[in-house]
Amino acid sequence: MGISELFLPGNKLLNKGSMAILAHLILAHKSPRLLARLVRAISYKDADIYIHVDKKTLIDPFKKYLSGTDNIFFIKKRTRVNWGGYSMVKATLNSMDEIISQHKEYDHINLLSESDYPLKPAEEVHGFLDHYTGKSFMEMRLSDSDWWQEAQQKVQRYHWVDLSFRGKYFLERMVNTVTPKRSLPSDLLLTGRSQWMTLATTHIRFILEYSRKNPRVVRFFRQTWGPDEFFFQTILYNSAYRNDLINNNLRYIDWSEGKASPKTLLTTDFEALEGSGKLYARKFNPDVDDTILDLIDHRLLTNSRNP
Repeated sequence: MGISELFLPGNKLLNKGSMAILAHLILAHKSPRLLARLVRAISYKDADIYIHVDKKTLIDPFKKYLSGTDNIFFIKKRTRVNWGGYSMVKATLNSMDEIISQHKEYDHINLLSESDYPLKPAEEVHGFLDHYTGKSFMEMRLSDSDWWQEAQQKVQRYHWVDLSFRGKYFLERMVNTVTPKRSLPSDLLLTGRSQWMTLATTHIRFILEYSRKNPRVVRFFRQTWGPDEFFFQTILYNSAYRNDLINNNLRYIDWSEGKASPKTLLTTDFEALEGSGKLYARKFNPDVDDTILDLIDHRLLTNSRNP
């Protein structure tokens, strides 16, 4: 579903008298050059950009590439992120908490990785989101989906991804052999798929407060595989905000290769990207194909004149 199908009937795509105020949160870990290019593409007068650099990575090269850039803030409370671990959720929560603590009136916080890139000019993105104040965009699969069935192994078994001690994997296997299957606490219904989303600030405040008040739920997610795929969606879906959630994360992601990570997008994917109607796409790797980003700049973002 593209943004033209989501858009409220009777409204023009851009309303230049009113623009959503965004905080982009970018999770970075290896490519300062690609990050700098993404920052240039999404920069806008009504946007601040916050960057969390994995604590395992030196931050100075990222700061060097972005020196002199306006409205850029580096997250101070950095986390060592392990792929598939709760540490990814922790990094996101800490970063969101730091953004909220700035007491700025953001309408949405938009979660990106350094390997994402916009498919629409910044002005168009802001104009679109202005019509969805109080709404969050996220991918949510339920029990009738293949993803949900596969996710059961992630939540029903213990996974100690962020722990490191001798004999960890042996002990993990033993515990999973002798203990019953785990089930979500508080009768939560599991949903999710992609961790990349655009959340209303109201919903983020709720998630942060919920996390503080429900340590049992947090402990459960700490021992799952890939909780970044379903932590945020599950909490919001089981809240009073369910009707404010839109099951579309506004991103083009190609899972056709059937791997744990999505396909790296190439020049040959341009037509699919152009016709997707999405705001963003992932993932890109300029070391594999730099031309696709040039095409997006010249043919999709040409009309973007960031004030």
